[in-house]
Amino acid sequence: MPIFLPLLDTQPPQILSALERIGPVIHTVNSFNPDNIPHESYLLVDHADTDQLIFWLNAGVDKIIVPLSQVLGVIGQIPPERLLVTINVENVTAISDRVREGVSGVLIKTPTIDLDLISSMARFFEGSTILVLPTSDINYSPSLIRNILGINSTLVIPVSNLTVHASSAKQINLVDAFLAPLLSDRPDGLFPTVVSSETGHTLGLVYSSRQSVTESIVTGKGVYQSRKHGLWRKGESSGAVQDVISIRLDCDADSLEFRVVQHGSGFCHLNRLSCFGHAKGFAALERTLKSRLESAPEGSYTKRLFNDPVLLRSKIMEEADELCKANTTEEIAFEAADLAYFALTKCVAAGVSIEDIEKSLDLKAKRATRRTGDAKPQWSVKTQEVRPALPNNSDTIRMRTYELSQLAPEERAKLLRRPVLKSDEMIAKVRPIVEDVRTRGDAALLELTAKFDKAKLTSTVINPPFAPESMQIADDVRRSIDVAYANIRKFHEAQLDNKTLVVETMPGVVCSRFAKPIARVGLYVPGGTAILPSTALMLGIPAQVAGCQKIVLATPPRPDGTISPEVMYVAHLVGASTVLKAGGAQAVSAMAYGTKTCPKVDKIFGPGNQWVTAAKMLVQNDTDALVSIDMPAGPSEVLVIADYTANPAFVAADLLSQAEHGVDSQVILVAVDLTREKLAAIENQLDEQALALPRVEILRQSIPKSIIVKVQNIDQAIEFSNDYAPEHLILHLENPSSYLPLIDNAGSVFVGPFTPESCGDYASGTNHTLPTNGYARQFSGVNTQSFQKHITSQEITHVGLQTLGPVVATLADCEGLQAHANAVRIRLQ
Repeated sequence: MPIFLPLLDTQPPQILSALERIGPVIHTVNSFNPDNIPHESYLLVDHADTDQLIFWLNAGVDKIIVPLSQVLGVIGQIPPERLLVTINVENVTAISDRVREGVSGVLIKTPTIDLDLISSMARFFEGSTILVLPTSDINYSPSLIRNILGINSTLVIPVSNLTVHASSAKQINLVDAFLAPLLSDRPDGLFPTVVSSETGHTLGLVYSSRQSVTESIVTGKGVYQSRKHGLWRKGESSGAVQDVISIRLDCDADSLEFRVVQHGSGFCHLNRLSCFGHAKGFAALERTLKSRLESAPEGSYTKRLFNDPVLLRSKIMEEADELCKANTTEEIAFEAADLAYFALTKCVAAGVSIEDIEKSLDLKAKRATRRTGDAKPQWSVKTQEVRPALPNNSDTIRMRTYELSQLAPEERAKLLRRPVLKSDEMIAKVRPIVEDVRTRGDAALLELTAKFDKAKLTSTVINPPFAPESMQIADDVRRSIDVAYANIRKFHEAQLDNKTLVVETMPGVVCSRFAKPIARVGLYVPGGTAILPSTALMLGIPAQVAGCQKIVLATPPRPDGTISPEVMYVAHLVGASTVLKAGGAQAVSAMAYGTKTCPKVDKIFGPGNQWVTAAKMLVQNDTDALVSIDMPAGPSEVLVIADYTANPAFVAADLLSQAEHGVDSQVILVAVDLTREKLAAIENQLDEQALALPRVEILRQSIPKSIIVKVQNIDQAIEFSNDYAPEHLILHLENPSSYLPLIDNAGSVFVGPFTPESCGDYASGTNHTLPTNGYARQFSGVNTQSFQKHITSQEITHVGLQTLGPVVATLADCEGLQAHANAVRIRLQ
């Protein structure tokens, strides 16, 4: 609620700018300039047609005040929150319910100030704005303003009754009027004052006096009261002056806020914008871009953007497109931040500030009429780069294309990024679940399974021998699983380390290393959008081959409480000692800590969603759990390198086979000097095959986020692939096996046109549990040795110790560990 409202009853006076700093002003049509409407303004009209009123509202007027005789004609056409009605005090009874509900307030014209009458009207118009305009000469005073405010009303004071000089019988000093309700509980009478930037970011805390406020309102400069040095004109010596935009009282009328434009190095004496630290977010970005506009080094990316409007336009359109295609909260925030960066770069280059943007937003919010909001014709369908022979309709499923040679280093690096994984946030979310299972065991598991998997269980585990009816599957599925089992087992048996390594490092000194299975392992088999007996094979077979004593297989139950028979059959084949009917973080916790029915394990394997991944990371770092994990996990990935020999249908099928895993799947085609026609043929196949697949709705989301990277030669393709480090790498190349020695980073490689990634996923023999998110730089995929640990031993003879002992004693002395040296010397003596 304004403290008081000045009424411009004359042509705009010299004090108008001062009045606009302290709140709204009521304009009349005669004193109103529609081309220069202040940030906050009311307009008092005697008569105008509805179209004219709407024009003024759309131009930026906050509220229109119309006579009672006209209000019925505009109610319903103007939003109530923008409409007030003028009434004479004697006409209060003429207000109908329709008028009261169609407006947000009244301006009461009254010859005398009758507080009781005004108070009763305020109760009648409860929740509305009550403005009181005296129609006869009265003595305006701070006490009158306070009394009117006390009954939830605002006094309207004609500007002719306001002055910047001392108050008199006919005029009140505008600062006296503004500060009328302000109270100070300080012995020195000063008012705490928060100073904020034009965008609302806090710059610091100072104090104000009546004198400093007066000077700020009149001059428009930041002036405060130092508790030690008296009147403080900000920037008078440093040059960091302030232009005052507005001065407001807080809701308790015991402190002030100055909204200012800060010039120079900043508000703080430490030469930064704010006393509360450096700016963040949009304020920091704007400040940085303004600095770069003035002094960015030649060749820098920001300098390129400022100097190349075509590049900047292209980046804005690209980022807008990526934001439109984003789906998860992380992706949307990530892409919105990119778009904001490039959009603000264009604004700064044109001299447009965040304040200007906010003013425009406020102006748009004031519009009383709206467009239909339909997109312009060129944006009413998905607009993409046009290629020959590609269907031109809004349902086309296609990827985004980049020319690698035309990308700046920053843009190339962006293509290598995966979706932002906020592991700290996810760990914080899963921690209560993990702790609940850790402390309450099976009871917590049963409750969480009912909550998340909608399955009400009486038991959390299934122990062998497994009931035959739980493994009933079609004969062709059984035969396929058996073939896959045989191939995978054959390949993983060949990996088994069952030989002891023995090396005599010097005469009489023999070192050895031998492998032992990890005793207890937990295998997580996801449920979710697909049944995954293949994952049970990929994890269970190497555990079985390695000789692990206990194999706990965890998988989410179906709503009826059962486990898919395909997974149960695999559990039987691999010799699982326990099947845990649980998914998500609760399953990971049960395996990490153990429950009454679920054995504790020593290492946890398997892919899963972000909840499973976060839980695995959490328990791995808990010394009470004493459990390790196979590797970090993320969304599925494939990178296909294709040259002129590639079959478009094969390439498209490989891309789709990975894209159907989920909307966050990562799919990349690296096109080696492909013609436009060849690339169009691949994209045609991609669209045609996708539309024929049952999981097409997932593909509609994952494929548009996927990318085609055009390169000039195979060397560039492999370099990009090694930098990306994909989970799956497929080579559609002439003489593809010749390039295997050049592959440094990949989870698994699929060589040639007849080696689809699907074969590795199911039955060729290799393992499909592979590193994602670029971890192929550091991790191998799951293999037999993942389920083994290696122990070293050494045996030294008396002769060997006489040769080696002095060396060891010398090194121990060097490190100051005399007991180590003594353990050798006592034997030598």
